[in-house]
Amino acid sequence: MAMTMIDAYVWTTPNGFKALCALEELELPYKLNWIDITKNVQMTPEYLAVNPNNKIPAIVDPDGPDGKPVTVFESGAVLVYLADKAGKLIAPSGARRYEQLEWVFWNTGGPGPMFGQLGYFTKFASEKVPHAIERFTKEAHRLLGVADKRLGTVPYLAGDYSIADVMNVTWLRAGRDFLGLDYEPYPNVRRWLGEIENRPAIKKALALKP
Repeated sequence: MAMTMIDAYVWTTPNGFKALCALEELELPYKLNWIDITKNVQMTPEYLAVNPNNKIPAIVDPDGPDGKPVTVFESGAVLVYLADKAGKLIAPSGARRYEQLEWVFWNTGGPGPMFGQLGYFTKFASEKVPHAIERFTKEAHRLLGVADKRLGTVPYLAGDYSIADVMNVTWLRAGRDFLGLDYEPYPNVRRWLGEIENRPAIKKALALKP
């Protein structure tokens, strides 16, 4: 029996690519719905019915728990849902699951918002605010140090490859490629990024365009 298509509402941002990387890695069938945030499509009533927080990504699975449709927004929740549905890249229970979730939520409170704020103040703000740039640059480097120390002891953030890595790869790529942060002091992060970027599913997801 063919699996139903999951509607993926995304854009070409680190958060949007998180969902696409997960869908490709988990081999779940999906339909792309590009939400052009540069044209405020995320503010339309149609999209707000999917995600009241007017952000991407979000998914709608017509075949959710108990066979009923389910809508999920927030990238961390989306990735946990998808991994649970596929039965891959997340432990079903126990200590390993919580270790994976730690690094999923590390992203939602760390690299996601902090690298995002640094991007805003360095690339988009009409006025350059030195204090803000310094603050978020320092925090970005602190977070890279945390990841580098962790990846010096294990091959992947939660030990084995999991949604913890999928959740973090897009923002840690953005720190290097978009924000231009110096990754020379973080050899373990560089090793980890190289390995994940070479995975066929990740390559395929990151190449998707509207």
